[in-house]
Amino acid sequence: MTVNDIELAERLRKGDLEAFDLIYDMYAGKLHAFAMKYLRSSAEAEELVQSVFLKVWENHRKIDRELSFRAYLFTIAYNDICKLFRRQSYLQKYVIETLYENRISTSATEEGYEYQSVLVAVQRLLDSMPESQRKAFVMGKIEGKSSREVAAELGLSPGTVDNYISGTLKILRSKINRENLPVILFIILFLL
Repeated sequence: MTVNDIELAERLRKGDLEAFDLIYDMYAGKLHAFAMKYLRSSAEAEELVQSVFLKVWENHRKIDRELSFRAYLFTIAYNDICKLFRRQSYLQKYVIETLYENRISTSATEEGYEYQSVLVAVQRLLDSMPESQRKAFVMGKIEGKSSREVAAELGLSPGTVDNYISGTLKILRSKINRENLPVILFIILFLL
């Protein structure tokens, strides 16, 4: 860490917004280029950069000025990319299993269902679930957090989180049997 980085990290630790802006200016482009190598989407890379800097600001009082600030930023970015890939992998697997279980051809998924009606249908399903179960599912499967992370944030045991997620999947599967295509299209269009 250079003297300038150490000074900026110390100023940031004290809540200095100007230091935050300087750090953003120094590293945002590098983080964006790093994210582009993995995500291959400028919009997703930009979203990742914003997420990294949001986490930096939320944890600015905990920054260790002795550690490499650059390494700190890139570790956050790498972990977020891994979570995104885990979430996408899970959702792709879920869609494939659902398509297979329901024997829906891919041509059927291309039929003209409007995106907004799909979004409403899935939101209605999620809204009908108990709040803690819905939160556990969204945090674990949509946001890509581990069961331990979700459990810590919601004050639950990891086993309870796993049970909530499993229960939510059962609800979604039962609804998919009745409302096949809109839910699958939502998953494909909105979450992947």
